Amino acid sequence: MEDPAVANPAQPDYPQHWEADVLLRDGGTARIRPITPDDAGRLVEFYEQVSDQSKYFRFFAPYPRLSDKDVRRFTHHDFVNRVGLAVVVRDHFIATVRYDRIDAEGRPSEHGTDAEVAFLVQDAHQGRGVASALLEHIAAVAQERGIRRFQAEVLPENRKMVKVFTDAGYTQRRSFADGVVHLEFDLEQTDRSLAVMRAREHRAEARSVQRLLTPRSVAVIGVSRNPQTVGRALLRDLLGSFDTEFESRYEPEHAPRPVYAVNRSAPPGTELDGIPVHRSILDIPGPVDLAVIAVPESAVPAAVAECGAHGVQGLVVVTAGYAETGPEGRDRQRALVRQARAAGMRVIGPNAFGLINTDPDRPLNASLAPHLPDRGGFGIFCQSGAIGVALLESAHRRGLGVSSFASVGNRSDVSGNDFLQYWAEDDATEVVLLYLESFGNPRKFTRIARRLAAAKPVVVVKGARHTGSLPPGHAVPATATALRDATVDALFEQAGVTRVATITELFDTGELLGQQPLPPGDRVAVVGNSDSLGLLTYDACLSAGLRPCTPVDLTTAATGENFRIALDVALSNPAVDAVIAVAIPPIGTSAHAFMGGRLTGPEDPEMGSDDPEIATALLEAGERARELGKPLVLAHLALTDLPTRLRPGGIPAYAAPERAVRALAHAVHYAEWRRRTAEAEETARVPELDRIDEPGARALVEAALSTRAAISRPSPTTTLVRGATRRSFSLTQPRGARITLPDAEARALLARYGIDVSPTLPAPDEEAAVRAADQLGYPVALKATAPHLRHRPDLGSVRLDLTGEPGLRRAHRELDALLGGAAEAQLVVQRLAPRGVDTVIGATVDPAVGAILSFGLAGAPAELLGDVAHRLVPATDQDVAGLIREVRAAPLLFGWRGAEAVDTDALEELLLRVSQLVDDVPEIASVDLEPVVVAPHGLAILGARVRVAPLPVRSDLGPRAMSTL
Repeated sequence: MEDPAVANPAQPDYPQHWEADVLLRDGGTARIRPITPDDAGRLVEFYEQVSDQSKYFRFFAPYPRLSDKDVRRFTHHDFVNRVGLAVVVRDHFIATVRYDRIDAEGRPSEHGTDAEVAFLVQDAHQGRGVASALLEHIAAVAQERGIRRFQAEVLPENRKMVKVFTDAGYTQRRSFADGVVHLEFDLEQTDRSLAVMRAREHRAEARSVQRLLTPRSVAVIGVSRNPQTVGRALLRDLLGSFDTEFESRYEPEHAPRPVYAVNRSAPPGTELDGIPVHRSILDIPGPVDLAVIAVPESAVPAAVAECGAHGVQGLVVVTAGYAETGPEGRDRQRALVRQARAAGMRVIGPNAFGLINTDPDRPLNASLAPHLPDRGGFGIFCQSGAIGVALLESAHRRGLGVSSFASVGNRSDVSGNDFLQYWAEDDATEVVLLYLESFGNPRKFTRIARRLAAAKPVVVVKGARHTGSLPPGHAVPATATALRDATVDALFEQAGVTRVATITELFDTGELLGQQPLPPGDRVAVVGNSDSLGLLTYDACLSAGLRPCTPVDLTTAATGENFRIALDVALSNPAVDAVIAVAIPPIGTSAHAFMGGRLTGPEDPEMGSDDPEIATALLEAGERARELGKPLVLAHLALTDLPTRLRPGGIPAYAAPERAVRALAHAVHYAEWRRRTAEAEETARVPELDRIDEPGARALVEAALSTRAAISRPSPTTTLVRGATRRSFSLTQPRGARITLPDAEARALLARYGIDVSPTLPAPDEEAAVRAADQLGYPVALKATAPHLRHRPDLGSVRLDLTGEPGLRRAHRELDALLGGAAEAQLVVQRLAPRGVDTVIGATVDPAVGAILSFGLAGAPAELLGDVAHRLVPATDQDVAGLIREVRAAPLLFGWRGAEAVDTDALEELLLRVSQLVDDVPEIASVDLEPVVVAPHGLAILGARVRVAPLPVRSDLGPRAMSTL
């Protein structure tokens, strides 16, 4: 089906990449695209629906209608010096914007860097954020075409338009003359303009999810007489979630019926489950906010078209047969999303399990779950229907309530990022639980999750940890398909997201975070009636990086009073941050026996299964723990009733000590991240470094890239980066065209940022080696630099401590014989570095996430054991300090076993320099420094490799736009 919102221009230079779907302030969708000559009729129709006042504000005079000349002027553009964009909903214009390039005198120009800009928004759509979205996109287009500044003239009484410009956050200048406000503003992004853009994005996405979760009325399309069908099940579930109070809030003559049923083949007068069945959603007399579609795939386009015509705001598509079936299905999925967005609708699915909202004022069960979960503080998102069922069942079994739930299937439109935006604003959601199988926009996820995690815990299970494969049906950018698991870990760590390995651990951790105070530290008291269970808990704490106190054993004969006293002592101890109570069934002195696998007594077959007094003591201790701000959890064995008794007090109970400890360790780590992040906002900084030559570094990189692509003035057919902040335009190429700089160029580039690599001189023969050593000064090292021998001292490719010519000649002859010739081994001479700890520093640009700074100890720790830590760039002083201390081999840097500590200050400064380099010069694809020998005083960089590449096409700094995968 052809999408009417997508232009089909005849001109070959039509900039297709300017088209974008956007979310408006109220959560509705629209499409922004260039205006073409084919839009003449749409433009005239649009103008006829604009009020006389809005026309006056646009043209500064009464202007009741557009002449033929006006229509031609506003629909014919060269897409360079004259550009017009329109906002389209249901194939109708609702707003337009146009810029015309001018020179310094304000006259039309083909070479000027200024442009006049003017907007017009239909009165019915003013206040929806339409003009703000248009400004972002027309500014990005102008930058792409070499325009650096906009000028606009606005009547003073047109306060709405003045506010659009002033609120955008650009650097601007205002003047007033001849009754007109003259505005000039630079198009270079500022911190404020970026913050404004992201705040608007947040509000729009949160509002769009809120509209889906709180519809006034719902229609199920595809209801069947067969009670076993999906459509019929959805109808029953919806009816079960609504009550009569819902209708009572409306006047009788205006009260919408909450749930409607639609079946195209139903005879007139048909009722199912007490609900009249309509043949089309167009036959429903009142508004419908949400439609749940459960018809065969071939019937979905027609159903979506009717939903758009009826003004539906959102769709839940449970129908399968889309991207999960292959390329043709993926094309159908893209067409579905385009069709829905063009009509102003968002899509959950296809192949979705559905949506749930437990708000008693607006309950909704638009899912295949037969019952509405209990109300609670857990927001749950997943990308799998099967996992969604498991998550709801786990929450029910543990007695945990849900605020809202979404299982989005193929995630073609509404994603986890949208729900994170919503949960950040939702007071009913206290903890967020996610099951993710793929990332659509990892960079955006990091930004949103970090803001959310600063206030609410976010716990994640990420599937395909080792395979990296994508589930059938998931559409992600090519840049996000190859995310390394280490990158995902770094992403989660910096965002404050708690990553767990299993569904069980997800709820174990979420339950503790949702029901107990955050621990103020990592010191743990262990108190209980089993010495063995206490020791297991103690060992688990040590393994998890916690600091446990010696377990307090109350013996198996402990009473509730014993527990009460011991727990009060532990909680009152200022050297304790959290308490784990351990319990087994009390064992008396009378004879007991194991019968049928159950510990029983001769008089009471249930004896030993529980002691209500212990539960009472734990509940009292739980209240005390909350007063003191310390978490209390229970690890138990064979106690089936105690966890249920503790639920009213919100004390998590785990059927194994390692589960309790893992959950507590996650809480400790999250609490530390919260404290560290709050402190960093006040104290962390990116220091001002000396010896930084950004222009010189840029010149070197551009010279290297000129061998692949010449940077030239943009033309109408050039693909450029939108939203670039450091220059008005930049040529781009597909990912993968990377160039490894020659060693001399790499050293020169690094030197521009104060990163000095120890020089090396070639030694193809003995005489050259001797001359090199004389030039550098003894002592020297002789080493092979051929790719298959680089950083392989285990192959005998390095000779150190060569203090004179005889030793150097002898070493050269040895390596020449051992490695198959000096030329083959590419032998070089380098001045000997001071003794210290060999480390490796790297920075790699992941197209999906951004630049990542890495650190580890060279050799086996990093290469064999994977002992490498990561941070996202730009890194602060606190980031790099934490980076070098995070690796497991970090004690080697700080004087392990009596060795002299190395110069970590110099190491941290080097990491900051590498971070700033890749942040300032985004064409640098990777930097590898290996080895970096860190000595007690200073350091030496013995090897360096730098790769550069043209900028990626996408930028996180561009205008707001919805994914088009």
